[in-house]
Amino acid sequence: MSQRELTFAEAINEALAEEMRRDARVFIVGEDVAEAGTPFKVLLGLVDEFGKNRVIDSPISEPGFSGIGVGAAMTGMHPVVDIMFGDFLTLAMDQIVNQAAKVHYMSGGKLKVPIVFRTTLGATRRSAAQHSQSLHAWLSHVPGLKVVVPSTPYDAKGLLKTAIRDENPVVFFEDKMMYKLKGAVPAEEYTIPFGVADVKRVGKDITLVATSSMVQVALGAADKLSQIGIDAEVIDPRTTKPLDKQALIDSVKKTSRAIACIMKNMRCQRNRMNRFSRRKHKDIL
Repeated sequence: MSQRELTFAEAINEALAEEMRRDARVFIVGEDVAEAGTPFKVLLGLVDEFGKNRVIDSPISEPGFSGIGVGAAMTGMHPVVDIMFGDFLTLAMDQIVNQAAKVHYMSGGKLKVPIVFRTTLGATRRSAAQHSQSLHAWLSHVPGLKVVVPSTPYDAKGLLKTAIRDENPVVFFEDKMMYKLKGAVPAEEYTIPFGVADVKRVGKDITLVATSSMVQVALGAADKLSQIGIDAEVIDPRTTKPLDKQALIDSVKKTSRAIACIMKNMRCQRNRMNRFSRRKHKDIL
């Protein structure tokens, strides 16, 4: 495949544009998604190509436009509902948890809800307490939802295309601090299946499990560990629901030890990884 370098934001934008060209049932709805292109400018240009009937600016009412998206999905559309900040998912929990996630089962399999809730996680500058939470683990415990946490532009594009084509509700989390992250992305068509972890770095001494932006932290820690003779394997589950448990089990069987790199407190985790890397090799193995 021919490779280009795209930012994380460009990969998201390209995935949406390709899927909207491929399938007329796909549309975007949310706050400031049209001319503004979201506060992070991820969707810039889409309204120019697809118009305001398919890139729809909504009122400031997450329950309202999330409910519209669920209803549209139930009647055959493939909406992408843009929740500006992941914290605002709490405003639409009834629509996401009690409607989107359950309708298929409550209808005896007669109805499907092919909807994607695009949202953010993690802190950013001046975001404060109500705009910086990481709620992906919470949503991963809801039966009927699929949860995606990409860590690279390549994964972001391939996983988003899969999410839009899925016949089930998907919550797609993007770390706000990763939008300018660059990486190789094929020009050709591709998708990435859910429930398949990716080994970002092969190793034999310890397993580092990380998602989203913590994958980059884990890779940095693995590089530091290599300087003192410790060969770390870095695994990115890519989706927390479904979770590729077998890949994690296989890695830990090989290395016999593991660290989970959690996003809740990134500074704490970085400090912990740095302390780990300063240990002597003989103290660990």
